[in-house]
Amino acid sequence: MTISRRTLGAGLGGVLAAPFIRPAFGQERSITLAAYSGIFQENYEAVVVEPFRRANPNIKVTYFAMPNSAQTLGTMRAQKAAPQLDVAMFDITIGKAATDEGLLDPITRAEFPVLADLAPGAFAEGVAAVGVTFDSLSLLYSPETVRPAPTSWRVLWEPAYRGKIAMAAAPDIVGIGMTLIANRLFGGTDYKDYARGVQALADLAPHVLSWDPRPDAYTFVTNGTAQLAVGWNARGQLYSRQSGGKLAAALPEEGSLFQINTLGLVKGSRQTEAAKAFIAYALSPTAQSAFAERMFYAPVNTKAQVSAEALSATAASPARMEKMLAVDWLEVAKFRNQLNEQWRRRILTRT
Repeated sequence: MTISRRTLGAGLGGVLAAPFIRPAFGQERSITLAAYSGIFQENYEAVVVEPFRRANPNIKVTYFAMPNSAQTLGTMRAQKAAPQLDVAMFDITIGKAATDEGLLDPITRAEFPVLADLAPGAFAEGVAAVGVTFDSLSLLYSPETVRPAPTSWRVLWEPAYRGKIAMAAAPDIVGIGMTLIANRLFGGTDYKDYARGVQALADLAPHVLSWDPRPDAYTFVTNGTAQLAVGWNARGQLYSRQSGGKLAAALPEEGSLFQINTLGLVKGSRQTEAAKAFIAYALSPTAQSAFAERMFYAPVNTKAQVSAEALSATAASPARMEKMLAVDWLEVAKFRNQLNEQWRRRILTRT
């Protein structure tokens, strides 16, 4: 039996309470999802991908683990003539690049009623992909050695922590985001004029143990190599619960900024309808709630029910939202190369 757009499309806007394709009649479909590797994969598969598989036994989902957004884009470019991926997850700036290069099909409100429930920040003009998670930069620290618990980004510049700080440098988005935060922290009023942020990080550079912590900044703090670090809140909150008190994540009183992960429908997908079904589920209140509870990413679906405990571990509470630096990452993409050059010339040379 052929599976029509109508058969699958009827359920795209809601939670998958029942399979899209009945096992007795449906033809098995197979899709490949490219998304982040490591702890993200472990948790996303458990609470989003696996429930979708159970609800749709005739749609096989293969999780293709990718270390970062740029590598996902490179894979899509290499496969443009014959795509092997069906759904791709990447940050919003990579989503813009993929859109501009004609690698994505649009995700429209007509086919995805669930889009009406998403926060405005899930959308960006000129980007075919749509937001699936919000995350924020977080201050990571060792509760055993950093006392009292830090409440401000300014702790990074305190002499007591010289040589005990780990942070990914630009072009990593952590380094770029920290530049914009430091810019505001030290008197900048417009993140597009980031001179104060560059100067602040140039001043910080002699205090930094590593601009390339491997395997990551979270491990550096957990194993005692560093006492302070900068990372993403979702991973920081999760690792803090797994570290036995060796790592904690703080959302500083000055606020932070959001990073947006998006989902895109790969142009030329051989299983478009099944791919659309997965995207709709990933954006649903059920999937969004489950992932927020599991890994502390702020949901993009405004109807997602998240416990007070999980919400308190994100920057999505009203009080914290008021302090967030509003950043248009597509604007950042326009000056990203110039900012990276400033890092090479003025910050990394001072380490």
